[in-house]
Amino acid sequence: MENQYSVFKKYPTVGQAQEIIKFLNENSIETQFGENTSSLDSNFSGSSFNNEFEIKIKETDFEKANHLLEEIAENQINQVVSDYYLFSFSDEELYDIILKQDEWNEFDYSLSKKILADRGKSIDLDLLKSLKRQRLEDLAKPEENQKIWIISGYIFALLGGLLGIIIGFVLMTSKKTLPNGKLVYSYNEKDRIQGKTMFYIGLIMLPFYIIIKILFSN
Repeated sequence: MENQYSVFKKYPTVGQAQEIIKFLNENSIETQFGENTSSLDSNFSGSSFNNEFEIKIKETDFEKANHLLEEIAENQINQVVSDYYLFSFSDEELYDIILKQDEWNEFDYSLSKKILADRGKSIDLDLLKSLKRQRLEDLAKPEENQKIWIISGYIFALLGGLLGIIIGFVLMTSKKTLPNGKLVYSYNEKDRIQGKTMFYIGLIMLPFYIIIKILFSN
């Protein structure tokens, strides 16, 4: 969908996010800003409990936005101090940064390319594109091993617990953003069906649980 907004970058402070938003807007890229607080879904994937400030842009603008940020980084790398930590990285570690560009900031990505070039190491662009395509396919794969959450969700749902409804909702609706801006479901179809089932079980059982609690409290 051309007008679909996806998470482009996450920053630990409002100031960092607003600075990038201003830059993107000045370059005719529309943005959306939001605070991503810790959620149940972050526990599924093992994320920390730190708040993050998200910048969302249209999927069709991802390539342009990445290119603009890389240009800024390339203009800054000549000012880097000699003891910057990347200079101690091995060639293999630097190649890994280039391959997993989405896990690093633009400055480290650009500097890694420069360090390799200064060391006389070449970068096969065709091979890199192929490896990045494979990485996208790997990242698009659904999260595995949700058995514990599914069992817990059904138990809470059958007991009329709100947590069962929440777990079911997360399982059936949660999506993740790939480095190219595409949104894909976080969990496989089987787990999403399980989530949908426990979600509706929870919705049915919750009113009965509330009624029983009211009756026995009198």
